[in-house]
Amino acid sequence: MTSLPLAILHEQPDDRAAIDRLQERAFGPGRYARSAYRLREGVAPLPKLSFVARVGTFLVGSNRMTPIRIGRTPALLLGPLVVDPAFRSRGIGQALINASIAAAESAGHRLVLLVGDEPYYARLGFQRVPDGRVVMPGPVDPDRVLWRRLAPDADSEARGLVWKTF
Repeated sequence: MTSLPLAILHEQPDDRAAIDRLQERAFGPGRYARSAYRLREGVAPLPKLSFVARVGTFLVGSNRMTPIRIGRTPALLLGPLVVDPAFRSRGIGQALINASIAAAESAGHRLVLLVGDEPYYARLGFQRVPDGRVVMPGPVDPDRVLWRRLAPDADSEARGLVWKTF
């Protein structure tokens, strides 16, 4: 069997339909009720920080970054990170996150927030937000609210309600 090369590329407008189909397969219709999805509604992901993974001509993964605020502190919301089930456990998710984080650091962003599994994201530099620091706009398990500083002390004033920016 021939292995196909993995390419991590900036998301393009033409990728939207394939990303939507991939998210539907991976997360189902219930994804729209999640707090993180509510923060993304009506807010376009930042194109320079959002990436897709392709194996040959097939789009097999996607990660987006959306601007948010934590209280008055600007931040980014990572995700949704999605990898086609047939291509999971091959480092594609990690490659997508690394591309987004590197682009965010280069662009001068300071803090990234996500809702996800700490054991997976901790190896990428994310840690649990201290109890009571962040209030999500809807139910969410506080153990799954994680952030990563992209600059020293980037989280020092980040506290309060997480809200979307337009």
